[in-house]
Amino acid sequence: MSWSQTVEKTVTAMGYELVDLERSSGGLLRVYIDRMPGRSYLTGESEFVLVEDCEAVTRQLQYVLEVDNVDYARLEVSSPGLDRPLKTPAHYGRFVGEQVIVTLKVPFQGRKKYEGQLLAGEADDAWRLVFHDGKVDQVLDFTLAEVREARLVPVIDFKGRRGKKSSAPAAGPAPVDAATTDGDSQE
Repeated sequence: MSWSQTVEKTVTAMGYELVDLERSSGGLLRVYIDRMPGRSYLTGESEFVLVEDCEAVTRQLQYVLEVDNVDYARLEVSSPGLDRPLKTPAHYGRFVGEQVIVTLKVPFQGRKKYEGQLLAGEADDAWRLVFHDGKVDQVLDFTLAEVREARLVPVIDFKGRRGKKSSAPAAGPAPVDAATTDGDSQE
C-alpha cells in the first residue's frame, strides 16, 4: 500500500474526510481533513474541524506511518480552510448551492476564472455555475474534467456557512457550455 493510501485509509477509518494531501521534497507531509455532515465525533460537537480533531488524526497517522515505515520529516494535519478546495464529485455534491470560484483548464469566452453559485447539472458528471457578468445572470455548464481548480468562496461572518442559500434564477439565463471552447481565447 502506498503512503497516500495509508493516509486515506487511516483518516477515513477515523470518520473524517480526506480532502487533500501534499508531500514536499523537504519531507513535509501535509494532510487536510474535514468532518462529515451528520456524524458525531469523540472530540465534541461542531460543524467544523476542531484542533482536537487534528491532534487525534496526527497521533494516529504518526503511529501508522511509523509502522508502515513511511519516511517524512514533519507531519501537519489541518482543516481545508474557508476556501476549501473541491476535488471530487462528492465535494461538488456536498456544496451545491454555495458560492464557488471555478478555474477552467482552457479559457472560455476569454477567461478561465468564474465565480458564482454551484448547481448540479443535468448529466451525472455535469455541473452548473450561475454567475453575474456585470449585466445579467449567466450559466456556465462544465464537467470536472474541464476544471483546473475549484474552491468555496470564503464566508467570513464567524457564524459559519449557515446563511440563506440562494436559489437558481427562475427565468433562467442563457446556458453557456464550456465544452464548446474553441481554445483560441486568451487567459
